[in-house]
Amino acid sequence: MRDPPEAVARAHYRSSNPPSLTLYTNVRIQTGKGAHTALVIDGPERVVFNPAGTWHHPKAPRIDDVHYGFTTPMEAWFIDYHARETYYVRQQKLEVPMETASEALRRAEGIGPVLASFCTLRTTDVIKPLPGFESFPHTFFPDVASEAFAQYPGVVTRTFYDDSPDDRSDIGGIGGYGYVGQGTRVVEGGGPI
Repeated sequence: MRDPPEAVARAHYRSSNPPSLTLYTNVRIQTGKGAHTALVIDGPERVVFNPAGTWHHPKAPRIDDVHYGFTTPMEAWFIDYHARETYYVRQQKLEVPMETASEALRRAEGIGPVLASFCTLRTTDVIKPLPGFESFPHTFFPDVASEAFAQYPGVVTRTFYDDSPDDRSDIGGIGGYGYVGQGTRVVEGGGPI
């Protein structure tokens, strides 16, 4: 999916945070296994690479699987969308040099549309070639990517749990964002990897 170029141009957002990569893993509570992977790139601008994902918001227009305008409130909405009674969300944030974040953005933008079930493989296509990440695994499996990312010094892990229903009827539809949802509980240091 490609939103109009003028919508993407209006949405560009650069945060005042240090450059970073944040790996998101949606984990199925019943099995404890990862089910989806996404990557927030905070560098020359802040985006989420959400390959083959279902999340979208009109204030975060996209080109293929890169969503622009990914502000902190938008990230809260992203987390609330994914954390629900059957899934928790693992967030792993790592500060990186601006050059690394810039290269990650270029790589994510160059991937194009991603087929279902290829979310983790395409995310590792972004991460593995980056300086310092050469030994990162090239994998289809979210847990393998999450475990590998956790090994980098400086990774900060948080886990988000929410008792929201699977139909997402409590998040106010596509117009609501700006908060981590009503039932969301944050655990510093995260759950099992």
